[in-house]
Amino acid sequence: MSWKPHQSLEETKDFVKGRIDAWNRGDDFTWAVTKRDGSLIGGIGLRIREREFKAELGYLIGRPYWGRGYATEALRAVVQWALQQAQVFRVWAVCDVENAASARVLEKCGFEKEGLLRKWNVHPQVSNTPRDCLCYSIVRESTSQPSGATDVLPRTADR
Repeated sequence: MSWKPHQSLEETKDFVKGRIDAWNRGDDFTWAVTKRDGSLIGGIGLRIREREFKAELGYLIGRPYWGRGYATEALRAVVQWALQQAQVFRVWAVCDVENAASARVLEKCGFEKEGLLRKWNVHPQVSNTPRDCLCYSIVRESTSQPSGATDVLPRTADR
């Protein structure tokens, strides 16, 4: 993660309010990742900047739920949704060079590794020094679905 755990309920409320405001602006979408029983286990976000053709993706899953396919399922749904947006032709993400599991999730969802971004991101739980990251992307080259996409669309506030 690129932030430290919240230290108070107020900090979490401010975070949630910021996500709702960004959603309403239409440029930053965040979904909760839940189990079928509704338990919150993580989140996934997609940032689409105005006048750009690309979207940046980020996701996190609580440690007890790693290795169970939740990240892959959520990622596939959000990538499918993103590439169905008229202006989006590229979805990209980065992961720490030591996070092999996250790299594998991206690869299972059809992302291709583009290269190494040196000293790209700070992960405060690991170090306050910028760390190397791997860059991955998936692109829309035709009107067909991206590799690994499913027919499941993410639920939104109005669904």
